Amino acid sequence: MQTVETLNEGLKRAYTLTITAKDIDAKVDAEVKRVAPQIRMPGFRPGKVPANLIRKMHGEALAADALNNTIQQGVQSVIADNNLRPAMQPSVELQDGYEPGKDAKVKVELEVLPDVPTPSIDGLTLERLTVPATDEQIDEQAQKLAEQQKHFKDAAKSHKAKEGDQVVMDFVGKVDGEAFEGGTGEDMAVEIGSGRLIPGFEDQIVGVKTGDEKTINVTFPKDYGAENLAGKDATFDLTIKAVKVPGETKVDDDFAKGLGLEGLDQLKELLKGQIEQELNGLTRTHMKRKLLDQLAAGHDFPVPPSMVEAEFNQIWHQLEHEAEHEEDPEAAKKELESERDEYHAIAERRVRLGLLLSEIGQANGVEVTQQEMSRLIMQAAQQYGPEDRERFIQYVQQEPMAAAQLRAPLYEDKVVDFLFEKAEITDREVTREELEAAIEAEDSAEGEKAKAAPKKKAAAKKPAAKKASTAKKDEGDKAEAKAPAKKAATKKAPAKKADADEDKPAAKTPAKKEAAKKAPAKAAATKKAAPAAAKKTAPAAAKKPAAKKPAAKKPAAKKDA
Repeated sequence: MQTVETLNEGLKRAYTLTITAKDIDAKVDAEVKRVAPQIRMPGFRPGKVPANLIRKMHGEALAADALNNTIQQGVQSVIADNNLRPAMQPSVELQDGYEPGKDAKVKVELEVLPDVPTPSIDGLTLERLTVPATDEQIDEQAQKLAEQQKHFKDAAKSHKAKEGDQVVMDFVGKVDGEAFEGGTGEDMAVEIGSGRLIPGFEDQIVGVKTGDEKTINVTFPKDYGAENLAGKDATFDLTIKAVKVPGETKVDDDFAKGLGLEGLDQLKELLKGQIEQELNGLTRTHMKRKLLDQLAAGHDFPVPPSMVEAEFNQIWHQLEHEAEHEEDPEAAKKELESERDEYHAIAERRVRLGLLLSEIGQANGVEVTQQEMSRLIMQAAQQYGPEDRERFIQYVQQEPMAAAQLRAPLYEDKVVDFLFEKAEITDREVTREELEAAIEAEDSAEGEKAKAAPKKKAAAKKPAAKKASTAKKDEGDKAEAKAPAKKAATKKAPAKKADADEDKPAAKTPAKKEAAKKAPAKAAATKKAAPAAAKKTAPAAAKKPAAKKPAAKKPAAKKDA
């Protein structure tokens, strides 16, 4: 097999592999000898079928396997011989098809990871903004909990329902004068002002009294789950069975015992722990962002365009998804489009930061143990149904890049914790409002940081790299792994619900040395896709007025790494 380098520009590499017909034929001969003892054919004793008959019956399949195996070995050799660290899965293309008896030419394209300068971790200084959990915060949380547990008592028959009251009713829903399926119910209780029902429903039952009969007019939302009702005008005939007013819920020992606790002191201790955990998370988010700012300011090097594009596509997909749920999706998308360049700069900054964190982790022996990895896989598998769970586990175990997706957040958190230990940290007590404002300021400034970062031209030729690694993606305090999309056809991971994209530097998790020699998926073979997560179907109309969908939050794509 002959290998010719056809491109070496910046981080891009391309090679042409020529696999001679003689090489393929020799591998087919070897494969025929290997399978001959297993072949059964009428008229021949086991293991005595002539090689020419085996070739005649199975030659095409054996040749395809031989070609695939040779391509795989060729790509492995290219990566190993040139000491390459692929940034993404290499693209492998069989040129001009393949005809038996002729040489095969294969084009291999890839981007390599840059030589990351040894990051300087000396002299890091950080300020830790801390917020104590006060008695007022604990009491406020206890009161909110009590409000969620509130009970209602019957009001006087003359009492007119108002916001905050509970109305118990029977109802019959009609469209064009005809009752529709799922639109009839009895003894439905709804709190006025809860936003539980479709728009306009709760407003029209303000003022009703026990025993009243009333017909109201509503319009189902255009995005309502039941297509036969979406956007339709409807009427509901109501019979008011009871009007109830909220009773007072005291936060005391009895209330705590009703929650299964020993008393009020235990409830307050639990609430204090929850508040402290939340506040510590905000403190860590702020510290991490400041840490990443220091790293970004001190390092600049070219990053693989394919990694940047994969990171940008992930960000953009999430932003578009959120824009679609705005009141005016078209206006939201138009505004988003004007910020495309800014988000592309953010993606580049995140990739660079991820590579820096990976380099720091590898240089300082940061690792994710096998026990930790097993726990991550089992946790991720819980999002799938029983049938898909085992297949997901097998998929992750077989696909290095899928495993890297899971490993990435924990690995990066470990690197960040390592840097926290190395940094000089001073503490300053602030209010929660001040801490949240500091985080918000970082959010708004991130785009400017990315755009202001100096751009370096990639060198014409980069020195050979040392080790392979696979890609990952993470955020400031709540990480979500993201491996770059592979160019070669490979198995897809089971579908996963997208999380809100926040402070996520795209990082690289170190892989074992063997990974550098791992070839792409077989060129002439396709792999069976991993199971897709079961999709949720739109809910049918319930036997009560349909619940109002909660208002979608405005896309707040955080502009921070």
